[in-house]
Amino acid sequence: MAELAGQAVTAGTASPPCPAGHDPAGLYRSMRLIREFEECALGLVKSGEIVGGIHPYIGEEAVAVGVCAALLPGDLITSTHRGHGHVLAKGSDPAAMLAELCGRATGLNQGRGGSMHAADVSAGILGANAIVGGAAPIAAGAAWAARRAGSDQVIATFFGDGALNQGVLLETMNLAALWSLPVLFVCENNGYATTMATSGAVAGSASGRAAAFGMPSVTVDGMDVLAVLGATTAAVARARAGQGPTLIEAMTYRYGPHHTIEQRIRLSYRSEEEIARWRERDPLDIQGARLPAATRTLIDAEIAEVIAAAREFARSSPEPSPEGALEFLYASGLKGRGGVADG
Repeated sequence: MAELAGQAVTAGTASPPCPAGHDPAGLYRSMRLIREFEECALGLVKSGEIVGGIHPYIGEEAVAVGVCAALLPGDLITSTHRGHGHVLAKGSDPAAMLAELCGRATGLNQGRGGSMHAADVSAGILGANAIVGGAAPIAAGAAWAARRAGSDQVIATFFGDGALNQGVLLETMNLAALWSLPVLFVCENNGYATTMATSGAVAGSASGRAAAFGMPSVTVDGMDVLAVLGATTAAVARARAGQGPTLIEAMTYRYGPHHTIEQRIRLSYRSEEEIARWRERDPLDIQGARLPAATRTLIDAEIAEVIAAAREFARSSPEPSPEGALEFLYASGLKGRGGVADG
């Protein structure tokens, strides 16, 4: 048993079944891709090639992969300031994503989105969002539009436990339940809102908030990709059948800092013993143990090559031209002129 900011999470003795149509090796591969990507990004922050730092996702990979594996290619997601894992799990190109973090013209958003605002509409990613809870209403709007268009799309919106106190999230949950929108509210409960433990910041529970709106909820082991996938598969089926939203609370843990700035100012709000307990349940080790050792070794080597190529692509890509600084301000293509926006 491990404790998460006062909340107990107990690992089951038996592995959850892998839903039909899902490859256990593919799930591990996606998690390994995220882990290697984040470790590469941390190195580029340290070298100064990624300016401004990042919010690492290391330790939470099972949540992004488990949720996105249950979605169809045409389904959509909205993400958070800690969104690299979501973007990669939904199928975006790691080389273009890394170039985006480095502010290069070949990035997903030509270097204009960066770490906290990366988007890839072609992969169903409506964007990361630096505002806590701010991606939820975007997801609900997309779900409402999909239903109006007669589509059976499902939209998943990720948020952390810190967003449970944000009015915009609660307002969105209210409308989603009232209008039976096909939204999955995915709470990545890693036990801390920045440096404050959830137990000292959140009254009640995530499930209690869902119950207030008549919304079903489920709390799952966020360190086990199969547990997340199983819960999400059921929620997706419910949403696609027109039965409305579900809240999924995934109990997880980030092994690194809230933000890389912590490495410089050396904050101390978690014990080494706590981190060590959670490292015993590394999501990659949990899923990797379900594979033949040779298969895992091959996947690790393959991902190492993918990330090495992505790093080289980002480093060799050009920076955006200053002459294009005022482009892409408006969806219509309208450009600003002389530093003042036309309109």
